Amino acid sequence: MSFFSSTPSIDHDRVVAAIGAAEAKTSGEIRVLLARRKAGDPVAAAQQHFERLGMTQTAARNGVLIFLAPRSRTFAVIGDTAIHEKCGDAFWAELAAAMTEHFKRGDFTAGLVHGIDRAGALLAEHFPRSPDDVNELPDTIEEAD
Repeated sequence: MSFFSSTPSIDHDRVVAAIGAAEAKTSGEIRVLLARRKAGDPVAAAQQHFERLGMTQTAARNGVLIFLAPRSRTFAVIGDTAIHEKCGDAFWAELAAAMTEHFKRGDFTAGLVHGIDRAGALLAEHFPRSPDDVNELPDTIEEAD
C-alpha cells in the first residue's frame, strides 16, 4: 500500500501501549517494523522481516506484522497462516485503506494504533487469550535497514 506524506513522527510509547493492550486480549502477537530504506515491494519486504523476526515460530501461527517504509512511502500489514485463514484478503485490504487515510494526513501514530487495534480485535475474536498465555515476541517497535 502506498501513502503520501513526509517522514513520519511516531509516538513510540503510544504505539507500544497499543500493542500491549491488543495482546492482553489474545494469544496472537503483533509487531511493528520501521524500515530505514526504501521498499520496492512492501509486502515482499514485510514477509522477509516476518521470517527474520521469528514470527513464524509462534505456537498458534497467529502473528501480525505492520511494516512501514517511510522513504518509499509504503507499508504492508501481513499475518501468519492461521490468522490469514480466519480473515482472508478483504480484512487486510480494509485495514490498509483505513491506515492509509491516517498516513495521508501525516498522523502515523494514529494509523499504527488503528491498525494495531483492528488486528488485535480480529486476533481476540479468533484467538482469545488463555490464562496460561505467554508473550512470545517483544512488544516493541523494530527498526531495520
